[in-house]
Amino acid sequence: MPRFTGAVLNNTREKSSAFDVVTDADEVAEHEIASRLRKLFPTAAIIGEEAAERDPSILEHIATADLAFIIDPIDGTKNFASGVPLFGVMVAATVRGEIVMGAIHDPVCRDTSFAVRGSGAWRQDENQQTKDLKVADPVPVSQMQGVAGSSFLPEPMRSIVAQNLPKMSMNFWMRSAAQEYRMAAAGHCHVLVYNKLMPWDHAAGWLLHREAGGYSAHFDGTPYKPSNFAGGLICAPDHLSWELIREALFEPSV
Repeated sequence: MPRFTGAVLNNTREKSSAFDVVTDADEVAEHEIASRLRKLFPTAAIIGEEAAERDPSILEHIATADLAFIIDPIDGTKNFASGVPLFGVMVAATVRGEIVMGAIHDPVCRDTSFAVRGSGAWRQDENQQTKDLKVADPVPVSQMQGVAGSSFLPEPMRSIVAQNLPKMSMNFWMRSAAQEYRMAAAGHCHVLVYNKLMPWDHAAGWLLHREAGGYSAHFDGTPYKPSNFAGGLICAPDHLSWELIREALFEPSV
């Protein structure tokens, strides 16, 4: 947080584009989180976003490791570097490719959203007070709100979705999957639509949404796995809502 407020210098560097950036805070936070996890779980595989940037082969451990931790030290780095308080820290645990735990920490609000497979999802504040998380109730497509932009979709899918977006009540983009998953799991929006599926961006949030009662699948209806980096993802309140929003957004208008 001192790097966010400017009390400590925080250099920023571009990775693949002007939007895809990394800061000193990302690298230092990932090193600290990974070091603490290694002390607690010496045999676990550690897959951090910045480590994978240097060595993509570590991604192969997600599908096979008896225990792996997937770390996004700052999700929403562009916001962080711009002084916008919409970012989060995401950590997921997997067992032989299955997500069993997810945590999203909001350093600004100083609370953490947790999910444990089969045990639900909840938010815990800095005073250890907890509140169960539940996705929004189903509504017609015309009343759905959520993250469903077309920016990262390939053509012709991009143009089709862009044309169909007005069918929803509202669509927005917070530039932070951590915050978007927090909103959906707490019932503050209905739909999340993503194309790029790097595991640090989605593993923790996917489990949070699922354990809060939501339904999700790739664009073709197959189940999401953290070892799948393509195929898109739609998260909705239930299976019927998923089918309705997929048809509304991805079918060409006549």
